[in-house]
Amino acid sequence: MVDAGNSRLKWVVSEGGQWRDQGNNDYADLSGFMQRLAPGIDCVIASVARATHERKLAALLGASGIVPRWLSAEAGFADVKNTYTEPRQLGVDRWMGLIAARQRTRSPVLVVSVGTAMTVDALAADGVFLGGLIVPGLSLMQQALQQGTARVTVSAGVCRTFPHNTADAVQSGIVAALCGAVQQQYAHLADVAGVPPRCLLTGGDAEKVLPHLKISAEHVPALVLEGIDHVAGESLSR
Repeated sequence: MVDAGNSRLKWVVSEGGQWRDQGNNDYADLSGFMQRLAPGIDCVIASVARATHERKLAALLGASGIVPRWLSAEAGFADVKNTYTEPRQLGVDRWMGLIAARQRTRSPVLVVSVGTAMTVDALAADGVFLGGLIVPGLSLMQQALQQGTARVTVSAGVCRTFPHNTADAVQSGIVAALCGAVQQQYAHLADVAGVPPRCLLTGGDAEKVLPHLKISAEHVPALVLEGIDHVAGESLSR
């Protein structure tokens, strides 16, 4: 199973319903992934990667005699309902995250993925996707500040309540903006649901945001892969 993100390729080898091996690779070096390839294996992919990365991935799989199944968002899966106006326009990674969240809880849940972009998706207790936000992630916000301002340079900073240098001010402002988006949607979902929702965080930069949230949240690094695993398992059982 493969979670092809904007920046990195996450994968897991599953045998007999058990995860045997997994990895997280930069697209510039997929040697670790290639070592796990063998002709005829089932490969299921959820991709939001750019076309060049997808072509590279397809070529590697084809050279190994593997014909992958590329997933996309659908109008529904089991009792999870996609309410996007055009269901397939919903990012497949977000869709897999919602499906995985539904397997973890039947409570209202906020699914947050902090990657190149941050997505904040609300799932009701009955499995209906209420909608979500897309926000630039940490690196994109840093790039925007560097490109759009004359004297704000991007360097390693520390998140502080009251920063006293530019690097810390940039880092603190970005983290505050991301936390604010999560906390606002959490409050909205709590109002609609009438109870405090669960909050699940995934994505490569989740650990940079998690300590600064003023709500209870759980770090689930492989949430998208969990969703892919469940979808693949349901398909094989039919």
